[in-house]
Amino acid sequence: MNLAPTEEKMWEKSPSKNHIKMSDSEINHKYESGEQRILTEMNREKLPSFVETLKKPGYMDVRPFYQRRTRWDEKMQSRLIESFLINIPVPPIVLYEKEFNCYEVMDGQQRITALRDFYDNRLKLTGLELWPELNGRTYTNLPAKIRAGIDRRSISSIVLITESASNPEEALLLKQLAFERLNTGGIALSRQEIRNCLYYGKFNQLLLELANNSIFADAWGIPINDKKQLDDNNIYIKMEDAELVLRFFSLRHIEDFRRGMEGFMDLYMIKSLNFSDEDIDILKNIFLQTVTLAHQIYSNNLFKPFDPSTDTWKENAYKAYYDAVMVGLSRYLANADTLVARKLIVIEETKKLFRTDTSKLFTGGGRTKSDIKERIRLFDEMLSQVIAG
Repeated sequence: MNLAPTEEKMWEKSPSKNHIKMSDSEINHKYESGEQRILTEMNREKLPSFVETLKKPGYMDVRPFYQRRTRWDEKMQSRLIESFLINIPVPPIVLYEKEFNCYEVMDGQQRITALRDFYDNRLKLTGLELWPELNGRTYTNLPAKIRAGIDRRSISSIVLITESASNPEEALLLKQLAFERLNTGGIALSRQEIRNCLYYGKFNQLLLELANNSIFADAWGIPINDKKQLDDNNIYIKMEDAELVLRFFSLRHIEDFRRGMEGFMDLYMIKSLNFSDEDIDILKNIFLQTVTLAHQIYSNNLFKPFDPSTDTWKENAYKAYYDAVMVGLSRYLANADTLVARKLIVIEETKKLFRTDTSKLFTGGGRTKSDIKERIRLFDEMLSQVIAG
């Protein structure tokens, strides 16, 4: 199997496992030791001072684009400002102190962005219900008394100072758990949006880049060349496209599968933080070569299961089948020319897989580690036989 250098040893150190069966004294000791506990502090700051602080270099990583692909529109931002004006309680933002006096936003990115846009005069108030007479105005154009009233309001923040865990990977998983349970602002984040926020780095950038590959996007019905349609595409909005790319990279390590599909992808993202530029280049080439080979064989039926009852390919791509195709083909990139030359045989043998009793494995019928391993094994074995002739 083709692996990047760091991937070859990335599973040597695995997170410590919690012991489910413990005596009362062991449980008490675990609690007293502070294991798996997060320390917090509460802060409260006037809005103008808070926004001004955001301008300090390195102070707060808001990442309005990277955290999610959708953001509040001007109407939602305006209603937040109206809430401050009429003194409706606004939930506190949640920050993570990654270094001393240097923070990541865990919950509240939309609120922070709205406040910053408002005080920078980039937000023109609209859709206000109780103060419609202020619609169309920016901060500097508001009456003096209104500006003063908003400036007197404060925003609260909860700061997660540190976490106690047995090793760095457990610490990151604890941080992710905190993020998932605390994230309440507006629309709930998908699992990949959370990974995108917490583990943003070279590998995460690669996921976003590869999700924009035309072959891949077309197979999943993602209109990457139509911005309007793209903003309405659920796969794109929830970053499921980036997650699909992550599935491929993760399941190439099926022998190390643990914590379920979502948990295993979380672990891969954590370990990806150690990837070098060389690793990224190798992984990029592996994905592009694999998806290109898959398309050369299956063309417009890429990732679409075969339906024996109608003797046709289904209209939509399936994740389980995608897993088998991509992981299977990635193991035979050295035999790409042979597989393309024998693509009609590959297609017929693929149809045979869907005519067997195990066909449900390729349409999502099994989600356990053994199910995932079996569908990858079946597809791998089929390719091997075609290559052997």
